[in-house]
Parts: sequence; C-alpha cells; structure tokens
Amino acid sequence: MSDFESRRQHLKEMSEKELEQRFWELADKAVDPMVDLAQNHTSPSIERSVLLRMGFDSMESKAIVDKCVQKELLSKGAGHVVLKVARDQGIEIKEAGRALADGKHWDRAVELFGGGK
Repeated sequence: MSDFESRRQHLKEMSEKELEQRFWELADKAVDPMVDLAQNHTSPSIERSVLLRMGFDSMESKAIVDKCVQKELLSKGAGHVVLKVARDQGIEIKEAGRALADGKHWDRAVELFGGGK
C-alpha cells in the first residue's frame, strides 16, 4: 500500500459533502491562531495606520498612539478610544482625536475602558 493509500483510509468512505465539511473544519482549525492573533494583538504602527485612515495626520496619530501605550489602552484600539471619547463627550470624531492628541480627555478614556489593559 502506498503512502497516499494509507493516509487516505479514514477519508475513503466519506461522501463529497462530508469531505467538504471536513475540509472547512480543518481550514477553520488552521486559521484559528491567526484570527486570535489579529483579534487580540496590535502594534503602534497598526494603530497609527488606523488613525491615518480615519483622517488624522501623522503627528496627531503618533500623539494619540503614544498616549494609548502610556495609558495601557493600545489593546483596545486607538480608533476605538477616539470613537468612545467622541461619543462620551458629544463631539465629532476629529475633534475628539485632536483633543486626545493635545493631551485632553485621557483620564475619561481610561475610565471608559475600565482602567485600561
């Protein structure tokens, strides 16, 4: 018996539908660590990129991200911090981000996220 034949024994009796289901189960299992990494880990450069796409300039983005790191809020997402502060303060996102970049509202941001981390 060839290596291929011996390795496919457990699949031999499966229908096309069962094989497809098995494929997707294995595919999900293979990408689970990558999904977990993406959901639970970020970096300052990723967060600066998010803020740039939200319309902030590089200096504002850097200031917001640096403060997120200092306040242990980076894992929450810098854009998320800006959004929550904007909603909490009843101001536009741009205004909230610029205020955060200027050092304002950080104590409230920490409160909104339950103390950071």
